[in-house]
Amino acid sequence: MNSNFKIGFGYDVHPLVEGRKLILGGVEIPSRLGLLGHSDADVLLHAICDSILGALALGDIGKHFPNTDPKYKDADSKQLLNQVYYLMTDFNFQIGNIDSTILLEEPKLASYIPEMRKNIANILSVDVDHVSIKATTSERLGFVGRSEGCAAHAVVLLIKKEK
Repeated sequence: MNSNFKIGFGYDVHPLVEGRKLILGGVEIPSRLGLLGHSDADVLLHAICDSILGALALGDIGKHFPNTDPKYKDADSKQLLNQVYYLMTDFNFQIGNIDSTILLEEPKLASYIPEMRKNIANILSVDVDHVSIKATTSERLGFVGRSEGCAAHAVVLLIKKEK
């Protein structure tokens, strides 16, 4: 079996509430509602973390950064992704590409996506054209459609580094 490539999938969801910042892809987005969580609740970065950890069969973000640990209270998810990056490099892998989707009814995210892509590319030491981020609504259906929460999906291809 060829173990030079690994694929991982990640998913995260957090409720939207008043009085919290809306941070997605490491970008603060003006909004009356923000994401509730133990950390900054950046669903996009959490889904990407889970996709990388899953590809490496290392569990999920909750195993590595438990919401019961006070040191992760209000943690910057860019730092969590950075720690996952170092785990990935310890296993001698690099990012091939990432494809992700954010599900959020409002606000519209198109103008923030370039900065999100840059943030993720910088953290993961990959060209920005290897990071895809899409945003969609759920056509007012379900918890996303009722603006009760935000979700993100991410798929990653990891490639074994040549020695």
